Amino acid sequence: MRKNNSIRMDSSRYYHHLRRWLVGIIILVSVTPLLAISAIAGYQFRTAYRYKVLAHLSQVVDKHRANIDTFLNEKLADIQVLAETQGIPRLSDEAVLAELLHVLQSEHRGVFADLGLVDDQGVQVAYAGPFKLAQAVYGDAAWFKEAMESRFYISDVFLGLRGLPHFIVAVKKHWAGREWILRSTIDFMAFNELVENLRIGRTGLAFIINREGAFQTRPPAEMGEDAKLLTEWVWGNEVRGGKEILVPKTLAVEAWSPFNGAKPVVQSPPRVFSFTSQTLGGRALFVTAQLKEGDWALVVQQQKSDAYAIWYRTRNVSIAVLLLGSVAIVITSMFLARRTVQRISQSDTEKEMMTDRVIQAGKLASLGELAAGIAHEINNPVAIMVEESGWVEDLLEEPEFSGLRNVAEIRRALAQIKVQGVRCREITYKLLSFARKTDPTEKTVQLNDLVNEVAGLSEQRARFANVRVEKDLAGDLPLVRVSPSEMQQVILNLLNNAIDAIDPKAGGTVRIATRATEEGVVLDVSDTGQGIPEANLARIFDPFFTTKPVGKGTGLGLSICYGIIQKMSGKISVQSAVDAGTTFHITIPVAPGSPKGPPTA
Repeated sequence: MRKNNSIRMDSSRYYHHLRRWLVGIIILVSVTPLLAISAIAGYQFRTAYRYKVLAHLSQVVDKHRANIDTFLNEKLADIQVLAETQGIPRLSDEAVLAELLHVLQSEHRGVFADLGLVDDQGVQVAYAGPFKLAQAVYGDAAWFKEAMESRFYISDVFLGLRGLPHFIVAVKKHWAGREWILRSTIDFMAFNELVENLRIGRTGLAFIINREGAFQTRPPAEMGEDAKLLTEWVWGNEVRGGKEILVPKTLAVEAWSPFNGAKPVVQSPPRVFSFTSQTLGGRALFVTAQLKEGDWALVVQQQKSDAYAIWYRTRNVSIAVLLLGSVAIVITSMFLARRTVQRISQSDTEKEMMTDRVIQAGKLASLGELAAGIAHEINNPVAIMVEESGWVEDLLEEPEFSGLRNVAEIRRALAQIKVQGVRCREITYKLLSFARKTDPTEKTVQLNDLVNEVAGLSEQRARFANVRVEKDLAGDLPLVRVSPSEMQQVILNLLNNAIDAIDPKAGGTVRIATRATEEGVVLDVSDTGQGIPEANLARIFDPFFTTKPVGKGTGLGLSICYGIIQKMSGKISVQSAVDAGTTFHITIPVAPGSPKGPPTA
């Protein structure tokens, strides 16, 4: 008992280990390529998409840089034309200046806010515009000092005397031994719209900074608390402690790092970089392009989550699909492994059963050989008994025994001994004949003779099983060419199966019939037993398949019968219904030279 339990535990561990091993192999083989393909495809798509996003941002920034530079250069060119064509005396006349300002505002939709002529001392000698800036002194203004050092000048955005954000375009003109500056204020709102209209995605925004990192356009509302402080500095009534609010130092350094702090000789293409932005609250992309010969930089910033939104969505969907696929693979692998192990376990169980049945078949074969030997040994004493009974009968014929009182009874007993001895000899002869005729050589025989021999062997067993054997053998059957021993084995197997199918308590009938048809000689073995379920009919000729209880059959009989009949070029079929009985049909071809079909009258 303990040994059997130990074997079961070892088998259970083996199948459990095998199931885990199969699950691991299936998952490894299935998921590894899936992960590799996903990683490679994801990396390639990310790289391509990143390049596309950055290229688009650079293209947009480069286009707007050109528009802004064109805007500034056009306004500066307009002032230069006035300085060259009007002359300082006419420009000193405020009426002429006012007329020129009106023309500029009409042509450019109010972009020019005012016009002014400033001498070399910084005094504005003539002014046209909405502010009271006549005779305003700019001698100490930073823009004036810088304008005096170059022929053309565009200032940074500043508040100035009027207290509003603006910037100046100025042209220096030499006349009458002195330097004169024709200046105009550019409307800040018109200029700011050029940048504010640049919106990319959900979080993309643009602004302009100077070389110190100060805003030259209105800070976007998305800039948060820094934007509020900067708004108060640019548009408010006061500057908090005179402190300038700058964009992050990193941004200013990155914007001009290619030039090492110097103005570029040739304008470089837009530059892209990223870092964690405090204003955006996360990692952001920045694209910068130089304006105004490197004095300003156009900056476009966008959250990476917004810029790469499609990539992130695709990545998340891919991860979700990958996870679902992996889960499906795991579930499928577990299911397949379980089914496979169950099949293996079932096969092992069937193998053990087959081994037991083969052993049982071997035992039966040995028992058959033993029975044949016993029959041979019994045959000799039986023959002596028959001979001795005959000799005793001869003795009773002598005169000296004629007067015996019981001679008639003795003669009757001797006759019975002789009859039973002959019968016993016939039984042992049939048994030896069936057991020893293993030669598969085909011979031309009468099928009815083989049926009578085998039926005689089964009569005693049938009586014990409460079964009546009926024979309906057609006369003048055509001869068939078969192996007699093998054909006897087929008939005996069918008779034994028919007897086993009948309940001994209820009893029943086994019918053996022969007939001639166009196809050959037909042998029918029918019983009134329990029948065969339809689901088992397709398997009854399979090796080791049996419906008998354990120990009652090996499952080889019908399989052997099927093989023998096929070898004889015959056919074997079965008809059965539950509780209605079973009939086996065997068709054997007629021997060459023997007439086919039913005999003629």
